[in-house]
Amino acid sequence: MEERYIASVDLGTSKIAVCVARILGQDVQVIYYKESPSQGIRYSYVNNPGKVEDRLRRAITEAQQELKIKIQQVIVGLPRYYVRQETASASMIRTEPDTQIGESEVRTLKSMALEEYPLNDSKNEVIYGAVAQSFSTEDSLNELENDIVGMTAENLEGNFKVFIGSRRHSINIDNVFNSMGIAIARKYFTPGITARAVLKEEQMENGVALIDIGAGVSSVTIFKGKIMRYYAAIPFGGNSITNDIKSECNFSFDLAENIKKAYGACMPNKLSALGEKSIQIVDENDTPTAQVTVKYISEIITARMKEIIEALLYHIQVSGYATEDILRAGVVVTGGGSDIVNCANFIKELSGYSVKIGLPRRFFSCEGCPEAGEASAATSMGMILAAKGDKMLNCINESPGRRFWTAPKPAPTASAPERRPEPEKEPTEVLPEPVEEPVVPQAPKPEEEEPAIEETVIATVNDGDGTLFGGYSKDEIEDFHNRQEDEGGKGKGNKGNKKDSRPKITWIKRFQTKVSESVGSLFDGMDKEEV
Repeated sequence: MEERYIASVDLGTSKIAVCVARILGQDVQVIYYKESPSQGIRYSYVNNPGKVEDRLRRAITEAQQELKIKIQQVIVGLPRYYVRQETASASMIRTEPDTQIGESEVRTLKSMALEEYPLNDSKNEVIYGAVAQSFSTEDSLNELENDIVGMTAENLEGNFKVFIGSRRHSINIDNVFNSMGIAIARKYFTPGITARAVLKEEQMENGVALIDIGAGVSSVTIFKGKIMRYYAAIPFGGNSITNDIKSECNFSFDLAENIKKAYGACMPNKLSALGEKSIQIVDENDTPTAQVTVKYISEIITARMKEIIEALLYHIQVSGYATEDILRAGVVVTGGGSDIVNCANFIKELSGYSVKIGLPRRFFSCEGCPEAGEASAATSMGMILAAKGDKMLNCINESPGRRFWTAPKPAPTASAPERRPEPEKEPTEVLPEPVEEPVVPQAPKPEEEEPAIEETVIATVNDGDGTLFGGYSKDEIEDFHNRQEDEGGKGKGNKGNKKDSRPKITWIKRFQTKVSESVGSLFDGMDKEEV
């Protein structure tokens, strides 16, 4: 049994997280996880590919140099905002009604639903993913996917949730990695992937709302009967809180972010006697420049968190799954925003649900990478767990059939006559900065392949490789390959953006405080789990 590697990239509004895991059979060992500040990403989508490439190139290179490997391909998440959900259905008449319904027929039905779904604007939209909700025959209604396989019927019908996003946002991701010479092995719509990392099977069975509070986007994903039933996102998150502190206290963004992480908390009425203690800001000469109380910071945070939580609770009400007899497992909150002290208690107070903090479940070992076990790493861990089942995937191997966009050659002119072609040379590829080459392990045999994630949680997107809740749609694949054609084809090519500029690292002003106690000791009434 040979080892292989999976590399994931989480493109967040405030951070780029690069994670590398070593896979040996069913054993998953996270050997590298690091978050670095992002730039050019807005509301979780790539807004400026050039700026994103600069930051991402540095992050990938750092991982390669530390691990002494060359990352040839990665798995990456799709944006969480500007995504809408629709319903789709498909039906078929079986030619042999007395035979058992097989998994291949279910996959065919899913493919039919996606191919026949009418996008409002096929030039600007693409299907990010789809989830099977139920299947019916002439004798049975609303059966789960696992239950419909093995039945006999003449008619088979399926109902699906389809998640539609911007084609441009997806192509921008392609542009970034294409310019770096790194192939994208999988694309995942991450809400269902994150759930795989933090939720238990019984929670998804009994009904649970997963709230993910990121820097630029907060979302809610509802599961019932082990199936993803509803998804919604709002363009507010941790950065909104930081901006409020910045504006109210006249701080820089970086200083406000550090104060939020060190002393931020919800529910100022839960402050202990230390609530009136002050945080004193000093400059490089140790001269006091500002002073603010812990309680005042908590009031600012609570006001914005209340707005975010109430918006997400509204979406839970709209979903039709809001009652406690449906959401028996209550709410699980994850993402970087869940690290704010008393966040779970505040959601419980506003909603009445039982609330827990969702940390990545230990389906993996992460000795030496403790950050991989924190809530902000949930999406990265979910992508690793989703991809590990594909035993042909090894991110330090070159992707089969890998192609790069090339710009067309200029036509000969009088001032620049056409030159005779030189003898053909072996084609070269644009790769990241060279690092020491390791011994590359060989991929296991194809017959060992198995599904990437349980289909009871997420349904297949039929892109020909068995990818679950990821990959490309048929239209997106055609569009992507058209852009890769040379001057003899149809596409225009892509010049890319290969800036070598390195962002300067600057340090924010130091801040000091007379409060010696840890953050946890400043508050009363916290759940044990939250502390």
